[in-house]
Amino acid sequence: MGFLDILVLVGIIIIVAIVTIYFLNKWAGKKYADQQQMVERHKQTTNIYIIDKKKDKVTNANFPKAMADQFPKMSKLVKMPIVKAKIGPQIMTLLADRDIYDALPVKKNVTVELAGAYIVGIKGMKTQAELAQQRKERRKDGSEGETKGGFFARFRK
Repeated sequence: MGFLDILVLVGIIIIVAIVTIYFLNKWAGKKYADQQQMVERHKQTTNIYIIDKKKDKVTNANFPKAMADQFPKMSKLVKMPIVKAKIGPQIMTLLADRDIYDALPVKKNVTVELAGAYIVGIKGMKTQAELAQQRKERRKDGSEGETKGGFFARFRK
């Protein structure tokens, strides 16, 4: 077995791996789109009081047994954003979207979009990405305003 044979064999293995990853990604994208459609259909706007939030394993959270059994095995091993909240008279443990988890304030009333026990969105509050974008825009506007007419040029607009 020569060097050229080994090179061809490695090339074939790499091509098969790339094709496999492509089709797995396509399948996962379809599955994700179906799940997102289902979440959009079932979401409701609710006022909740956030007691605590933490990233922990699903097995350590106080989820009902029927709900805990439905989690995939891989997600039981990974730490997920978990929120303990009071919804009406009832204290519940909820899962949060990773993007929204950072923006949720602790010990405050918040209007959120719930899909079952999953926090999908926040109403009236901005996520960390939106806040960072606003800060960038303010810095950009502020630096331009100072060069075009001093500090008070921003307020004359």
